[in-house]
Amino acid sequence: MQRLAMDLRMLSRELSLYLEHQVRVGFFGSGVGLSLILGFSVAYACYYLSSIAKKPQLVTGGASFSRFLQDHCPVLTETYYPTVWCWESRGQTLLRPFITSKPPVQYRNELIKTADGGQILLDWFDNDNSKCYMDASIRPTILLLPGLTGTSKESYILHMIHLSEELGYRCVVFNNRGMAGENLLTPRTYCCANTEDLETVIHHVHSLYPCAPFLAAGVSMGGMLLLNYLGKIGPKTPLKAAATFSVGWNVFACSESLEKPLNWLLFNYYLTTCLQSSVNKHRHMFVKQIDMDHVMKAKSIREFDKRFTSVMFGYRTIDDYYTDASPNRRLKSVRIPVLCLNSVDDVFSPSHAIPIETAKQNPNVALVLTSYGGHIGFLEGIWPRQSTYMDRVYQQFMQAVVEHGHELSSM
Repeated sequence: MQRLAMDLRMLSRELSLYLEHQVRVGFFGSGVGLSLILGFSVAYACYYLSSIAKKPQLVTGGASFSRFLQDHCPVLTETYYPTVWCWESRGQTLLRPFITSKPPVQYRNELIKTADGGQILLDWFDNDNSKCYMDASIRPTILLLPGLTGTSKESYILHMIHLSEELGYRCVVFNNRGMAGENLLTPRTYCCANTEDLETVIHHVHSLYPCAPFLAAGVSMGGMLLLNYLGKIGPKTPLKAAATFSVGWNVFACSESLEKPLNWLLFNYYLTTCLQSSVNKHRHMFVKQIDMDHVMKAKSIREFDKRFTSVMFGYRTIDDYYTDASPNRRLKSVRIPVLCLNSVDDVFSPSHAIPIETAKQNPNVALVLTSYGGHIGFLEGIWPRQSTYMDRVYQQFMQAVVEHGHELSSM
């Protein structure tokens, strides 16, 4: 409530200055304009407070996990106040990449080999100046997984690294094959159903720092890949805990939502062209097994996946691929603490497809559902440039697991 009061006071000051210089002489030459605008502002504020600003819904199958989150992640018990002038799903989704800052991060690059002869580029932020964990061997390590066409340069990844730096942690970003400028050595890219590359990366990172607390965070498709990995591997993972943000739980539902006319125009077609561009750079690697001309004519993500991704990974049909790629099927098999933040107005991940009942049956899973926030949006404040609600959830959860993780061992 205090945050909202500050926001409204700031908004009132800006409005007053505008009225003082513009409305006084330009709107009927009297106080009528001022009264109308102030009346509208009060009505809007009442609507915002009653219908927009709400506490997130916390869904988990474990009472101990719920208590842990309430004790150590206060952001989950507070009201989320979306940016007052931009709270609608599509607006939040479209605005975040342009309005949020990009903290400077100096990476150390590492190329690792895969069993099939390919290579994966890892971008390390070692945080050697960490005052809390000067011994690199025990410095907490967080593996970050970007979204569908994302890399280590995405603003949400840079913010996560900046927040991790404040805590003294080390980060490593898993760039999917061929996405961060490295060459493809084999005719293979990536998909959220195939977890082999992620398993390779997790094994590699853990072997370098076996004594350090090891966590992971995945955004959008990166979160889907992470959940599919956790569901497949069960308790055998070296990860201590994980977090996901704006995951698409059911790929069929995601595809259907993104193919609605407005969503196709705003998101689907653009992402399809990004996918086409990413594979066209390595076109010579695929021409023997895939009709690349046909791929480049795709007008939606579903068409791209049917013509390229499902063929690349040997699925008989696009439905087989989408079934295997949907993390809701594997959520029941997750065996480490996982926090999953989604907005119920996310057009990339429709609310009806969020596996609430499955989460209630798994004590290791916590769904955090906000009423607004869009897809990787979660903007808050008058001018949300430096931090988002998603950033605060990430930082508090990672710190809670590192500093109080022993409380989770009894779950």
